Amino acid sequence: MAHPAALLVSIEHQAGALRTLQAAAAPHPPCRPPQPCHTQTFSAGSSSTAWRSLGEKTEVLEPGGAQELEEERKAPGRSPKEVEESGDLSPLSPGEPRPESLARRETLRERALRSKMSRLVEATSRLVQVEQTLLLPVLQQHPLPLHPKDSIEFRNICSHMALQSEGQKFERDLDEAHQCLKIIIEKLICSLAVFPSDSYNPVRSALRQILQNLLAI
Repeated sequence: MAHPAALLVSIEHQAGALRTLQAAAAPHPPCRPPQPCHTQTFSAGSSSTAWRSLGEKTEVLEPGGAQELEEERKAPGRSPKEVEESGDLSPLSPGEPRPESLARRETLRERALRSKMSRLVEATSRLVQVEQTLLLPVLQQHPLPLHPKDSIEFRNICSHMALQSEGQKFERDLDEAHQCLKIIIEKLICSLAVFPSDSYNPVRSALRQILQNLLAI
């Protein structure tokens, strides 16, 4: 059976993990997509040859070249307006995702990560609060088995995650942190179930609510 000192150790590790999570969840300035390049145009009265630098010439379209360029702009699947705005004259193959579609998918992915991180921060904060205000007082009269090693592992996972850039390693650590906190809460609920004391009812109810919010989609 665990004494209040063991719970205090677990709370200390969870609080350290919480500080790390809050720092990792701090908003970062958004990355702006690269601006499209605009092709240089020449007036009709310009010379037939334009000089980029000394000794280097750029050929001007022959008669009929403007018509070919216009046909390229009207390639299937791309409107002239889209071509003009993007600055890219190469046609997209059927089924090829457009750059703006990739940007939308990336935004949705980042939004999902922020939501998952937010739930993890909220659940950790709430767990520490419940342990301090509800579980610690009743633990003095009714000891129960605790698992402080899980809290140590949770803190270590969060510390490792904070060192990762947002990529596959970051997402893997975030999943592991979710799973570890889930195990901590579930073990607490199981330990409380062994003791049918009414003193633990508020704690059990609060822990179930934390677990539900953590796993919310």
